[in-house]
Amino acid sequence: MTTRHGGSRYRTRKTFRKNVKERGKISMTRYFQKLVEGERVILKAEPAVQKGLYHARFHGYPGKIAGKQGSCYVVSINDKGKQKELLVHPIHLKKLECGK
Repeated sequence: MTTRHGGSRYRTRKTFRKNVKERGKISMTRYFQKLVEGERVILKAEPAVQKGLYHARFHGYPGKIAGKQGSCYVVSINDKGKQKELLVHPIHLKKLECGK
């Protein structure tokens, strides 16, 4: 029998990497940002924080805040025709401007 290789962050070295200009200390305003239910967000991982990180396949997906659970937010996304809900820490969420 073969052994299983890797975990939830298997083959994500390039996906979760920051740009050179974004490297350094993490932003505390993004860490403690307040989001309202119904607000649109983009899933953008902060690789320095593993807490509340979604699965790699959802990286870059747009979603809508459906609620709050503890310190994380419930984000509703559309994954190829299926509605899914993810628990995501606010540092991994980026607000979507209304013009986009």
